[in-house]
Amino acid sequence: MIDHTVLRADATVEDIKRVCAEALQYQFASVCVNGYWVPLLASELAGSSVKICTVAGFPLGAMATESKLTEAEIAIRAGAHEIDMVMNVGALKSGDNASVQRDIASLAAACHAGGAILKVILETCLLDDSQKRLSCELSKAAGADYVKTSTGFGASGATEADVSLMRSVVGADMGVKASGGVRTLADFEKMVAAGASRVGASASVSIIESAK
Repeated sequence: MIDHTVLRADATVEDIKRVCAEALQYQFASVCVNGYWVPLLASELAGSSVKICTVAGFPLGAMATESKLTEAEIAIRAGAHEIDMVMNVGALKSGDNASVQRDIASLAAACHAGGAILKVILETCLLDDSQKRLSCELSKAAGADYVKTSTGFGASGATEADVSLMRSVVGADMGVKASGGVRTLADFEKMVAAGASRVGASASVSIIESAK
């Protein structure tokens, strides 16, 4: 259930290889990295069940749909199985629901055509509850596979209340990913109890070791 994550700007090749080795050892669901590192993951994780996850429009989501789409398509060609895109928060808060849905739908179509899945990062710390509900509804209508709480670069990350709200909106048809600030086994268990089907964490190894 864990996406083992390293999205720091200063992550080095040694850091990426280390998280890949950890993911293979602990059988995490995926390794999530910035797009530059996708070809390296394709090599390091070849032949394993660990998925390659990367981001698009990260971390602000405020670029043209075509830019996000190109990012996603390049990553899929390089071997990515999962794309975590950032929703256009400013467009949503401006009431331009159609643009938000088109943005997500474009990436969902590209991901599915390439055999990948799409997760939509809402950046919940910037939204009120009605906007969180709306974001989930638009993501579902656009054909996304998951909704995700946070980039991990915002003012705050996942909360039990947000995960529960997101799950209540999308039902059983979509995944819900909790990310941002999930650092302990207790954090992980709270997110799963609230309805998360995937958890993004950089402290994945310590979470698993605590479980042991």
